[in-house]
Amino acid sequence: MRFDATELRYDDRGLIPAIAQDAESGEVLMLAWMNAEAVSRTLETGRVTYWSRSRQSFWVKGETSGHLQHLVEMRYDCDRDCLLVLVRQEGPACHTGRRSCFYSAVRGGEVVEIIAPE
Repeated sequence: MRFDATELRYDDRGLIPAIAQDAESGEVLMLAWMNAEAVSRTLETGRVTYWSRSRQSFWVKGETSGHLQHLVEMRYDCDRDCLLVLVRQEGPACHTGRRSCFYSAVRGGEVVEIIAPE
């Protein structure tokens, strides 16, 4: 069966959440958004391409920072309304300079920074 990006379930803005995960370590790196064109571009080029909601434009992860995400595999969930993008990450994934955007934890009611900038 051939994959068709239009068969995914997008929200009313035409977007689907995409969770980026390190393909080797399993670490969750970030969450961003894709539309059908970003999904297609990612699959065609092997460079993970997202849709920026604030800029209303495509952005290839690492295009300006050099912290590239290379697609290893794209998966979707049982409802076809969320993507899991397994990547080979070059450098930090977060714009704050951390490996992951999920660098804060709530422990015992307190916020704790669990990942320092690289």
